[in-house]
Amino acid sequence: MHPGRQLAVLGLVFVVLYLLVFFAAGAEGSARDRLHPKLGLDLIGGTQVTYQASLLTNGQVPPRQNMEQARDIMESRVNALGVSEAEVVIEGDRNIVVSVAGKEADELKNIGQAAQMRFRKVLKATVDVAAAAANPPAASAAPSGSAKPSAGTTKAPNISGTSKPSTAPSTAASGGQGGGEQAPNPSASAPAPTATAAAPSASALPTPSASAAPVPGTAIPTRADVEKKVGPEAWAAASKLTDVPDLSQNPQAAVPLAKFGTLTGLEVNALTPEMQYNVPTISCKQLQDRPNGAIDDEHAKATACDKSGRKMYMDVAKVIGTDIASASPQYDQQQGQWVVSLDFKTDGQKKWADLTREAYNKTANDGCENAAGALGGDGQHCHVAVVLDKTVISAPEIQGVLTGQSQITGNFDAKSARQLADQIQYGALPVTFTAGQAMTVSPTLGTAQLKAGLLAAAIGMALVAIYAFFYYRLLGTVIFLSLILSGVLTYGALVFLGRATGFTLTLAGIAGFIVSLGVAADSFVIYFERLKDEIHEGRSPRSAVPRAWVRARRTIISANTITIMAAVVLYIVSIGAVKGFAAALGLATIIDLMVVFLFRHPIMTMFANTKAFLSPRVSGLGKVLPARTKSDEAPRTSRAKEA
Repeated sequence: MHPGRQLAVLGLVFVVLYLLVFFAAGAEGSARDRLHPKLGLDLIGGTQVTYQASLLTNGQVPPRQNMEQARDIMESRVNALGVSEAEVVIEGDRNIVVSVAGKEADELKNIGQAAQMRFRKVLKATVDVAAAAANPPAASAAPSGSAKPSAGTTKAPNISGTSKPSTAPSTAASGGQGGGEQAPNPSASAPAPTATAAAPSASALPTPSASAAPVPGTAIPTRADVEKKVGPEAWAAASKLTDVPDLSQNPQAAVPLAKFGTLTGLEVNALTPEMQYNVPTISCKQLQDRPNGAIDDEHAKATACDKSGRKMYMDVAKVIGTDIASASPQYDQQQGQWVVSLDFKTDGQKKWADLTREAYNKTANDGCENAAGALGGDGQHCHVAVVLDKTVISAPEIQGVLTGQSQITGNFDAKSARQLADQIQYGALPVTFTAGQAMTVSPTLGTAQLKAGLLAAAIGMALVAIYAFFYYRLLGTVIFLSLILSGVLTYGALVFLGRATGFTLTLAGIAGFIVSLGVAADSFVIYFERLKDEIHEGRSPRSAVPRAWVRARRTIISANTITIMAAVVLYIVSIGAVKGFAAALGLATIIDLMVVFLFRHPIMTMFANTKAFLSPRVSGLGKVLPARTKSDEAPRTSRAKEA
């Protein structure tokens, strides 16, 4: 063999790993900062958020079964971020407490979202004009078009997918899959400019005056409560509206409706979807402040806004989140952006095809062409809104009948695409939650236990090294160097995985690394004892090395494979700290197996060609070589006497 080749491969692995540690995405700060692993909640503390479940409509707390299901979904969402060993526990009847390591709460902000996805045909759309409606120009001023929805230049997020040809002819049609229908454009994106009016800030809205009638002391305001608060004149004016008033022609049209701008999100939720859309003084902020689950009813029409500040009145939901089989983040090379890819179930795919066919083959009674001005379409086909909880995340004009895999596109990065995919993938929460303030929690063990764990690892390695030098001498050097190399590679992998996948080092993980020292020592014992057996059988030390490797290799691979399989099974069936122990044990065992092939055997081959290896006192083969030498000399002496 050529040991230099294996050592070169190992050197390349080492260089690549530490280049990733120092220069891969997420590596920031000084060299020391970049070498710092991600530590767990028990060692450095972290962030804790309490999610409180909303009461049911009958005023009762959610069933325990629903709370358990919600806890499992939240834990799955956290674990999808990486091996973070988060603590997700039910506290009392209504609270779920989620704790993760670190001082930032970013990883927790989406864990408790309902993730109710609905696909709704957009019937009407307008730019949010609440700010302009609350501050109309003087009555004597000439009408201004400043409040009129206008098209912007920002491209809206969209959804696209594989489409079959449609029966409706289209001059813009190009290509398609299937047969019997004229092919439409297979993309459902809306390339035309879209409205981009920003949602008004809270300061731009009218604030409740001291004389405003307070909502009666009920936990959930009713429509009658809201009518009393805004007054009979404002309520009557709102009830007569059939669409959003054109403020460019009549800026004073919103004046009688000003008190609707004083409503809270809970009070706005008591209004009909039609009134929520038609009243211009109801802003996107008020709609977003509605309670979670406000528009989850798939059999009811709904009003919601997208992040660009466009208000939409939408049809009943004909495709829902449970119709989706899987969701995954992908980087679309053609579009140069992150997307969320959707695969529908069999029934869901049919519903999705029917919905896109209905939107594409628009009828005269749809009226959905009214949305084209605000959403940037050409008015030839309807738009379909993808609604997540209370927010429209995409509203493309459908330009084909989509029958295959579809993609949600928008202003996603890798992290936000992953979060959305995980929310869809792991399902909607059966209970609606409200997130409390994020709190910093102190470590349950702390740095003292971390130092104790590292000290235990150092003592374990030192004992193995002392025993190896005492028993194997020169061969003990191979053991010591292998352990050092395994430790350096394991540490680099730990730092990189913590940054790339969220792998978190806890005290249980340190225990896994300590146990792996015994696995590594077993590999040495198997190899070196096999080497002694070969010498006992009459082979020279140099010829015994390759033969001992061949015979020990299978045993080493089998032993390490069993350890890795045990770690995988333990990782799958366990939770929390035990999962971290299994991950650390499996990682260390894999690295040890790599060191066996790329370092231990090549270095032994090189040692076998040295004079020191043939010396019984230096090589550690002292009891084997003299016995073999005496057995070789006895036949030579008898042959000399006979001569």
